[in-house]
Amino acid sequence: MKTRRQFLQSSTALIALPFLDSLGFRSFASTAGSATPPKRLIFLGFGWGITESTWYPDITKPGTDYALPIGIAPLARHKADFSVVQGLWNKYSNEGHWGSTMWLTGANRYAQPGQSFHNSISADQVAAAKLGLETRFASLQLNGSQTGDLSGHGPGLSMAWDVSGKPIGGLNGPVAAFHRLFAKDTTPIEEQKAMLAQKRSVLDAVLGNAKSLQRGLAKNDNAKLEEYFQSIRDIEVRLAKEEQWMGVPQPAAPLPEPKPGVNGREEIKLMYDIMLAAMQTDSTRVMTFRQPVNTLLTAMDIKVHPHDMSHYHTTLGEKLDASQRRDIAQSELLAGFLDKLKSTKEADGSRLFDNVALAYGSNIRTGHELTNCPTILTGGAAGLKLGHSIVAPKDTPLCNAWLSLLHGVGVKAERHGDSTGLLKEILA
Repeated sequence: MKTRRQFLQSSTALIALPFLDSLGFRSFASTAGSATPPKRLIFLGFGWGITESTWYPDITKPGTDYALPIGIAPLARHKADFSVVQGLWNKYSNEGHWGSTMWLTGANRYAQPGQSFHNSISADQVAAAKLGLETRFASLQLNGSQTGDLSGHGPGLSMAWDVSGKPIGGLNGPVAAFHRLFAKDTTPIEEQKAMLAQKRSVLDAVLGNAKSLQRGLAKNDNAKLEEYFQSIRDIEVRLAKEEQWMGVPQPAAPLPEPKPGVNGREEIKLMYDIMLAAMQTDSTRVMTFRQPVNTLLTAMDIKVHPHDMSHYHTTLGEKLDASQRRDIAQSELLAGFLDKLKSTKEADGSRLFDNVALAYGSNIRTGHELTNCPTILTGGAAGLKLGHSIVAPKDTPLCNAWLSLLHGVGVKAERHGDSTGLLKEILA
């Protein structure tokens, strides 16, 4: 017989809300003919920050009449369609190597007494709870292909964290992402049903055992068991998704299957193309991409270690050069993605860009600095003020921007992370 500790450890992968029609789950067929394009929410995150002196616009000249610094100069053709926001930060963040761990959560890692790490739900998952009801995938979490190379991102399996603050796994690289979206499942329907029934049976048995175990537990153990019950609810939601989409063929891929082994600049371009394809086929409406930095530098023949590069201010020279070249390359890639969002037409004739809200940035400014998080906001879906250099009031939480994005795409959360309200400065 398992000990209580073994039982809790072995069950951490088993845990979401049941499939309820009253909560708004509807079939793909009910929305396939919709004339109004859906809203999408995208977060693109990178580690190790930016080159402070050549990435941010002049803080003394906010508004539309500002000069683009060299770090974001490749975005010049889109200047009227994005805004740079300065002055935002996650006040509880205190780890200078974590570019995305708390970026979308705003959590206090020490919020749980006696624990050295705590996180909360990320903004993308708040959106996925609503925007993901009608798509095959409630959200997609994308990573660079080299999973051991976190490129300054910090702990996590992707940039996404669930309602219990647990990490959500991501798809590592273009090949895995492509297969998840477009690989055909040739398993016969009856066999799929049998497999699903078996999963439900196992889940029911485990849940029954957990409930019987609950009686007589100490307070701390009950708290752990409640986390386990939340994990079970999460699994029930995933099984409900499987059942909802069983028998619905996956869409034809609007792009060729990526070849393995691509990294650096080409990998990021491919990931952007796959994200575009996911939106074109309405496979999901919420995505995060934890971008690689190390392999990008290697592909650019930059010999400086990424961590050392982020400390360019200590020695300048080749570290500063590497940091600035990295900024320009990332901006070029983002500009290319915006080109495609603008050139892709929706069924009603609008641009895909008009129906996307996109945030681009990092929790790290530079070195180990965590204030004034680099932030670019773009897309027409959230009613944002675009074409501006915006300076937020002192001590404005980054989560105010995420709350504003959520409201803009129709997710009326009361608050998020350490937010204090909507960020009015970014609203049109």
